[in-house]
Amino acid sequence: MTGMEQWKGKICLITGASSGIGEETARRLAGHGVRVAIAARRGERLETLKGEIEAQGGEALALTTDLRDEESITAMFAALREQWGAADVLINNAGLGWEGSLIEGKNADWREMLEVNVLALSICMREAIAQMRGKPDARIVNIASSLARRVPAGRGVGFYSATKYAVRALNDGMRDELMIEGSPIKVSLVSPGLTATGFHASFYRDAERAQDAYRKSQPMQPSDVTDAICFVLSAPPHIVFDDLIFRSMGQVY
Repeated sequence: MTGMEQWKGKICLITGASSGIGEETARRLAGHGVRVAIAARRGERLETLKGEIEAQGGEALALTTDLRDEESITAMFAALREQWGAADVLINNAGLGWEGSLIEGKNADWREMLEVNVLALSICMREAIAQMRGKPDARIVNIASSLARRVPAGRGVGFYSATKYAVRALNDGMRDELMIEGSPIKVSLVSPGLTATGFHASFYRDAERAQDAYRKSQPMQPSDVTDAICFVLSAPPHIVFDDLIFRSMGQVY
């Protein structure tokens, strides 16, 4: 069995699922018959999304989780195993960023980006793999960014970009470790360009600046990134996509 049909009835854990790309991906996968475990800090939004998925005939499990807290992450995986069982797919989607120069950056902003974008992603991979052992086909999809390959000058993204470079390195390192030990678990990176989500209003701490950036660069929509995730998951078991990089034709950086 190939395509998204291969995941019907399987369990997919999606972090950062309360909005944007994570929310769209949860809806799409549930529509394909995937059992979606949705995780984020905003529990109320998760419960709303869970209800909407179930109203459409899908299955969802809401796991309120603070990805800045290792104990909260491990509790998330424990709750998933207890209630549904081990994950077949992990989509490491959660991430955040704060605008700021490297010359005058704030320690608190840097620390939070490292905790969520790098450390939490690493812990989630480790915990997911511990659950996936013995499964004939399991997948991890890490969401990075086109900024994992270049740092556009003068845009205050230096540290955020550094965390996405780290995600790229962690993805490659984990894939190689699993290949060396002969594990069937596959690890892929999805690296989208500018996408219209709530991320940029937070990044700039200014919703109007986010809209101005979108007007200038014709961003993609969350559904475009979900298309890419589904493309990666649709690959037959003998194929793994290492790094899928894409952006809209209108992106100017």
